[in-house]
Amino acid sequence: MAAQKRLFLLDAYALIFRGYYALIKNPRVNSKGMDTSAILGFMNSLLDVIKREKPDHLAVAFDKEGSTVRTEMYAEYKAHRDETPEAIRIAVPWIQQILQAMHIPIIELAGCEADDLIGTVAKQAEKQGYQVFMVTPDKDYAQLVSENVFMYRPARLGNGIEIWGIPEVLERFGIERPEQVIDYLGMMGDAVDNIPGLPGVGEVTAKKLLAEFGTMENLLANTDKLTGKMREKIEANKELGILSKQLATIICDCDVQFNEEDYELTKPDGEKVEELFRELEFRRMAEQFNTIFFAKHETYQTAETQGLAPTKTIVKNEQQFDLFAQIHGEETSEGISTNPYATLENTEHFYQSVEGDFAIKLLVNNLLKQTSVSFDTETTGIDPITAELVGLSFSWEKGKGFYVPVSENYDEVKALVDKFRPFFENETIEKVGQNVKYDLKILSNYGIVVKGPIFDTMLAHYLINPDMRHNMDVLSETYLKYSPKPIEDLIGKKGKGQKTMREVPLDDIKEYAAEDADVTLQLKQHFAPILEQTSTKKLFDEIEIPLVQVLADMEMEGVRLDTEFLAQLSSELDSDIKKLEGQIYEAAGERFNLGSPKQLGEILFDKMKIGGGKIKKTKTGQYATGEEILSNLALSSPFVKDILDWRQLVKLQSTYVTALPTQVCGKTGRVHTDYMQAVAATGRLSSNNPNLQNIPIRTERGRQIRKAFVPRDENYTLLSADYSQIELRIIAALSGEENMIDAFKNGEDIHKSTAAKVFNVALDEVTREQRSNAKTVNFGIIYGVSAFGLSNQTSLTRSESAALIDAYYKSYPKLRNYISEQIEIAREQGFVSTISGRRRYLKDINSANQVVRGAAERNAVNAPIQGSAADIIKIAMINIHKKLTSENWKSRMLLQVHDELVFDVYKDELERIKPMIKHEMENAFELAVPLEVDMGVGNDWLEAH
Repeated sequence: MAAQKRLFLLDAYALIFRGYYALIKNPRVNSKGMDTSAILGFMNSLLDVIKREKPDHLAVAFDKEGSTVRTEMYAEYKAHRDETPEAIRIAVPWIQQILQAMHIPIIELAGCEADDLIGTVAKQAEKQGYQVFMVTPDKDYAQLVSENVFMYRPARLGNGIEIWGIPEVLERFGIERPEQVIDYLGMMGDAVDNIPGLPGVGEVTAKKLLAEFGTMENLLANTDKLTGKMREKIEANKELGILSKQLATIICDCDVQFNEEDYELTKPDGEKVEELFRELEFRRMAEQFNTIFFAKHETYQTAETQGLAPTKTIVKNEQQFDLFAQIHGEETSEGISTNPYATLENTEHFYQSVEGDFAIKLLVNNLLKQTSVSFDTETTGIDPITAELVGLSFSWEKGKGFYVPVSENYDEVKALVDKFRPFFENETIEKVGQNVKYDLKILSNYGIVVKGPIFDTMLAHYLINPDMRHNMDVLSETYLKYSPKPIEDLIGKKGKGQKTMREVPLDDIKEYAAEDADVTLQLKQHFAPILEQTSTKKLFDEIEIPLVQVLADMEMEGVRLDTEFLAQLSSELDSDIKKLEGQIYEAAGERFNLGSPKQLGEILFDKMKIGGGKIKKTKTGQYATGEEILSNLALSSPFVKDILDWRQLVKLQSTYVTALPTQVCGKTGRVHTDYMQAVAATGRLSSNNPNLQNIPIRTERGRQIRKAFVPRDENYTLLSADYSQIELRIIAALSGEENMIDAFKNGEDIHKSTAAKVFNVALDEVTREQRSNAKTVNFGIIYGVSAFGLSNQTSLTRSESAALIDAYYKSYPKLRNYISEQIEIAREQGFVSTISGRRRYLKDINSANQVVRGAAERNAVNAPIQGSAADIIKIAMINIHKKLTSENWKSRMLLQVHDELVFDVYKDELERIKPMIKHEMENAFELAVPLEVDMGVGNDWLEAH
């Protein structure tokens, strides 16, 4: 008996949105500035289905112009949906081109939604003996499930795929027949699709009513069996209930026809797919595509960057799964290029290992003759504090490189590295590297301080294209069309079986390490002229590159942690958390999983009816219980405030109190954060392992975390130096707003001064509340605060907030002009700049999507302010570090957190160092307003701050 044929139908938009939002915090942007997250997300889902399920037949359904039937029924249907993000609108044509190249049919019909098209085709195919799998995360499809029609919910957030047949649907919805899903959806309504539902009926109530009455119609015919307000509400909204059920019903008689031959999965057009992937810069996806579709394939390699003629090689991979050989019993040698880039294997190169005194002496002599040399360190690990050197590589000519292996003995390595000291300490030879900070830290473990000009390709690209990724493989493939050898080829994938570089054979490591230096040299040659063209060379040379050594020294220094205090704080937090949990469970009348958004939503909105009926749901139909929503509810609900307090304490406990002691380095006994220069597009530094930028300071418990950071010993004390209101001073200077500039010059309290102007009262008559409101506007203006936003942050009504913002702009008229000018500049040139010429590119500034455009407009105003503040503190750090080093101070700079610097100060130097630090910070950059620094000293960071 032949196996039952299977048809997979994909809901395009559901998968596109899902892919886009899965990457929303870390969007994939290619070198052209295009956000490819939505395309990548959809393609991952599509290829995963094909690879995992090997379907016979497959098609993809798209919405087109909404649902005519439903909007005729109910004009408000989907009327409140947010406008489709620009990245998704751009993605759809690309996805359809890829599908066409893959010969996958697209189901689309004007006035019909994808679920109706899928429903129609699914039922037709079922009648023709197919098993049908509807690929979508949308639970509404459950109503279509039958003996041969299934829901196929793709994997997400670490959870595997789910296939819902009849038993799974009945269990999930608590019903007896899948078609009751329609009644369930009709009763509950759907905030996303704007289906009204029955007032007061949530998930729990809908299940209860279905268990008793079976259908919407039966419920409405028997309302006399209900009691109280529930009966009143349902009787008053019977028509709304019937309408809601009709809106929730998937239509299964659309004008589309299942044609078995058209839907058969056939061989894709490899060349066309390759062309599209190359344009989108989908490097890894090309490999995945070939793994799925072709057992033998042609690999087209380019070697143009090496001056060679393009070559075509046949690559045979016996382990690849040949989809079509299995389906049709045929072999194929066609495919798309798994790697459309030049590689070590097909590129002419000369890489040499250098060993022995004579050879090393010769290499050093050659290094000293160069004006620019790319170098790289190979080590046993990624933590520079504990990693050991395995070898050094050098390149000063394209296609050529040298690798120097070292032994395992520290003294021998130190002696060998010392032979390269004349090169590393040469003040005139430029040293080129990718993420040079790591190499500087490794070399410092062997007594080497790198001197002379430095060129970091990662930082150069960060200034050229801040929104893109900056790792070497991506840069090489994007700009050199060359794919470097993956480190996994040498040491294996992460896990117990992974080797260290010390275990790799010399010939292999030589090729890998010299290639790194060679590629980095070529990237430098590519990026150097672009830095000039984008007017960011000065910023690169005078701020970002000098800062590398500053950060390296700070990171190697680390900071001492009072682990005993953290253990005590952990115990106190445990007690606070348990006490809060008790209060919450008592108020709720039951115990539930506080960490489950689903269970919390049911308690808040179904059981306790918090929020007065204005309930927001996520795209999966679950109640939304995010920070913003709960913060608004907490203003009027002590129960919700307890929930937020509980979340905050649990986060403090897990993220800092418990985690920080585990991050103390066994070798030094200190915590060594890693400052990342190439992450935030604004120019601000980020910190990692641990992240010190996000330690909360607005709550008492949050502030106590800082108490754990202490001086190195009793001879030292901590000093905190913090720029006062630097962003407001910058916006006053950039806008040329005289009223604000004068207030700062006169040393006035800027918030009090603002309050006096906007509320039209004398300075000494300003109330605490007026100052507080003025402060909110002062900082909110930078972030484009609206009347609605201001009313949420203060006790003011929306109309009072609007009046306050109007009064604010009247008091500071040049500020409004500055904001308008910044947006106009961004529209004209596509970017805005900081005081040091740092660019913030705004690809969405002319977007047709109002929400997306509005965010870009806010960035046009905010980025120069935030970025200029980042530039100023970086300049101060460079100048202070220069003095600490050249004047041989015992005191050290330890931490940078936003507008604050923290120092470990030798007590005998305290009174001398305070004026030095204050002077350097306040004179880092000359503005039309004075910069002001507040300083504090203490036995821990909290006391100093």
